[in-house]
Order: sequence, then C-alpha cells, then structure tokens
Amino acid sequence: MTTNSGSLTANVVDVARRRIRLAEVSWTQTAVDAVTEIGEPDPAAGYLIPGFVDAHVHVESSLLTPSEFARAAVAHGTVAAVSDPHEIGNVLGVEGVRWMLADAARTPFTILFGAPSCVPSTAFETSGAKLDAAEVEQLLDLPGVGYLTEMMDYPGVLAGEPSVLAKIRVALDRGYPVDGHAPGLRGADARKYIATGITTDHECASLEEAEEKLLAGMRILIREGSAARNFDALHPLISKYPGRTMLCTDDLDAADLANGHIDRLVARAIAAGHDVFTVLEAACLTPRQHYGLDIGGVRPGERFTAVLLDDLVGVRPRRTWLAGELVAEDGACLLPRAEPLPINAFGAEPVAASDLVVPASNVADQTARCRVITATDGALITGSELVDLPVTAGQVRPDPDADVLLVAVVNRYRPAPPAVGFIRGFGFRRGAIASSVAHDSHNIIGVGVGADSLAAAINAVIEQRGGLSLTDGQTVEVLPLPIAGLMSDQDAATVAERFGRFNGLAAERLGSRPRRPFMTAAFMSLLVIPSLKLGDLGLFDVDRFEFTEVVRD
Repeated sequence: MTTNSGSLTANVVDVARRRIRLAEVSWTQTAVDAVTEIGEPDPAAGYLIPGFVDAHVHVESSLLTPSEFARAAVAHGTVAAVSDPHEIGNVLGVEGVRWMLADAARTPFTILFGAPSCVPSTAFETSGAKLDAAEVEQLLDLPGVGYLTEMMDYPGVLAGEPSVLAKIRVALDRGYPVDGHAPGLRGADARKYIATGITTDHECASLEEAEEKLLAGMRILIREGSAARNFDALHPLISKYPGRTMLCTDDLDAADLANGHIDRLVARAIAAGHDVFTVLEAACLTPRQHYGLDIGGVRPGERFTAVLLDDLVGVRPRRTWLAGELVAEDGACLLPRAEPLPINAFGAEPVAASDLVVPASNVADQTARCRVITATDGALITGSELVDLPVTAGQVRPDPDADVLLVAVVNRYRPAPPAVGFIRGFGFRRGAIASSVAHDSHNIIGVGVGADSLAAAINAVIEQRGGLSLTDGQTVEVLPLPIAGLMSDQDAATVAERFGRFNGLAAERLGSRPRRPFMTAAFMSLLVIPSLKLGDLGLFDVDRFEFTEVVRD
C-alpha cells in the first residue's frame, strides 16, 4: 500500500486546547502541511481526532499476532497500543519478545512494548523462561521497547528485594516509565510501592482504592477487557482527575475486539456525562505523554495520524490514517496481512483420567471438606470456600449439581504430574474446556465435570501443541494456537468467528455461566491475584503467598 497525500475538510478536535473548528487539513506523504480554519463546526463534516491509544494490553490475549492485532484495531480508530509481552516472555524469554517486536514492525501501527518485569510472575510455578535484571536491561535497549511492564511482585518491592529493585532502577535510569500491578494494595504499603518510581496501576477494582493511589501520585488506567471489567466502577475518575487517567483493555479477545476497542469506552464515557475533551484526553493524549509516544497527530509538521469520527456521541470511526496512509475505512482494514513466522515451546505429554483426581487417602468419612476456588465472571480476583464433597474409592469427587467442578493445571514445558483441585462459578453441566493460555506461565489449564472429559480436553491441546479445546463428553473441538501456544496464525476475522463460536458452544453444550469461559479459566492459575489459585505445582493461597492443601485436615 502506498502512502497517501491529500486534504480533508472536517471538524478538527484540538483536545489539548479544548476547541473544535471546521478546518481544511492537508498533508504531503506522511506529514501535515497545514490546518486552515474555515469557521464554526459543521456536524455533517465529521470530527477529526488524533486517534485512540490502548494504554495497556497484552496483545497475545487477543489470540492474534501483533501485526494482525493492528489490522483489527485500526478499524476502531486505534492508532497505537502500549503492550506488555510477558505472556510470550514467560514461554520463550527474550527470544519471544524479539519475535513480537519483529512481527509488529511489519505494520505502520505503533506498538510500544515493555520489558517484562516478572518472568516468571512467582517462584511457585513452572515457566518456560526467567528474565533477570541483565536481560531486562538488554530488552530496554531494543528499539520499540520503552518502559518496564507491570511490577506484579509487590511483595518483592515492599521487602526491598535487590533483584526486583534492580529492574526498576535500570528502567528509571533510562527515563522510562514503570508500570504497576498491585490489586488491593492500600495505605502505607501502597505509598511505599509507589515511592520506588512505579507510576501506574490498572488493577484497581474500587473507586476508593483508585483515588488513594491517584492521590499518592499514580495515574490510573481504567480497564475494560474480556476478563476484567472495571469501567462502571472507575469512570467517575475521568472527570474528577483530568489528565490522570487512561483507558485500556488489558486482555481483549479477538471476538470482543471485532466489535470494538477504545472507541467503545469513549462512547460509554461520553454517554455517562463526562466532558468530551476530558474523555479524549484520557483516550488519546495522556497515554502519548506518559509513555513518550511520538506517533503524530493533526498539527502542522506532525506525521498525519488521525481518525475521522461520524460524531462525538456514537464515536463511530469512519477513516483511520497512520503517518499519512489511509489504513481503515468504514470498519474495514486496508492494511495487507503478514504471514507469521513459527515459534513455540511445548513439551507436555498426554494425561490419563486417573492422573486427574484428588486423593482422599486420609479421609475416613464419605465426604471431605475441600478448599474450592470461586470464580466470578468479569473479575480476576477469586474467592475461597470450604465445601464438603463426596468421597468414593479413596478419591474426592466433583459435584456438578452444586457447581463444583474439577480444575487441573498441566506443565506444558516438560512431563510432570498435573495439579488438581476444585472450582465453582463455571456452571458446566457436562464436558470440559482446556487451554494453553493460562496466565502467566501458560501451562495448560482445564475445567470440567469429571476426569474423563477433562483428560480429553487437555490431551486435545497437547496434541496440537497449543490451543483451546472443548468437549461435551462425546465430541472434541479445537482452536489451534501454534504461535507459542498463545496466538493463532489465522487472520483476525477467522479467529474472532471461531473464538466466538467456541464461547457459544460452551454456553449451549456445557452450560457455561461466564460470558468468556476460556478467558476466565486463563486467570485461575495467576498466582499474583488473590485469593485462591491453582498453579502447575499445586493449590496456592495468594493472601498468604504459600501453597495449601485441597483437602482440609
């Protein structure tokens, strides 16, 4: 595709100066030549804005490669994304981050990657790589890397762990921002965490927590993704703290991305009564300023990077330009597709149903009191319940009638015994699902009504060396993810259709309660989010930050 030159008459929205004027914008090749004001706004002319920025996203969670994510995002008026590649970093280390950079470079869309701060996220699980301060420093010196990603190890920060503080220091020495990740951290601990130079948090679930962190000097990212949705709780911050908030999706799957991106959040914020300029500041300008994104705009001398909206109510993108190039029009991407190069790490062997049991050898009764993970749709934080479950033949059984299912995590990097526990909140009446997308180490996670169906789902993922699977107890369907077991090699439309179909099948055939059961399951092994999780090495009490037993003595 060739770079365009031309002119356009539209209502130019100057977000920084908080004014809108009808003007003619002309550009030659990549750069804006002139913005010539004509007069008062004309609603029929459309509204030209600098374009939206997703301030924090794991591109891998879309199941798309970076170049394919870009093709999907530009159709919604997104011109840049700030991306944490710690998903592939956990699988393939530095090599994986380099792969993301190379693939992203095949598109004019700007993706600013960070150097992953926590690979692995804890020492209590098996990952495919480990990034120390020297490797983080190496990544920070690569073109296209410009910040330290979310510092999830807040216990290490608070304890003054030298290896943790060294990673923060090498970023700050380069003048790069350091992202935070401290769900529920309040008071003196939060202030101590922020004092190390950490400047953002996207994990706030309550207005009170977010305001406390804002007042301590942070900027807050208002997140609305496929798994965690905090917009309704946090959007009052937009008006109360102008210039201090940003919008992000964190983890947005391909099916949701097909239906909208930051444009949806902007429309919701405006509908909620927030001032248009303040909303656009959060969606367009603050991420640019905070992360030093030099991506252009609509002022003379800048690279012409802009989005034409139908209006400032529905916020429907009509056209998107990147550095003078028209890349999307009327919801269709005009960028060519780039075939991804293969990369993976997968060493798991098939499991048997007999491997997926919880022994009750020390239980004399017909029931056993067990710790059960409780999942909630739309939240990453889990609860913990004590539930009496039936015991037969020396094994604790799930109880689908009470919505207590089996959950298992299998080491994807080498043969090892599975970790098995119980979970509530999925509502399955039959069958199982499994996935090699399991934050953050990306072992294989599965949820099912019994060991037979769970083994079938897990083995379907292992056979494909990565993917999503679903079985109703009779048939097994698979969506392969050959790129690091995280991403598809197919185009965005195909992935969105297939993933959307999988979610529909989970509801129709299995009785799934979560809207996005695969995305919800992916976070059940994230050992840095309270309260109870399952890693490949066992059940983990996040509040105590230690392993615990499934069967309570």
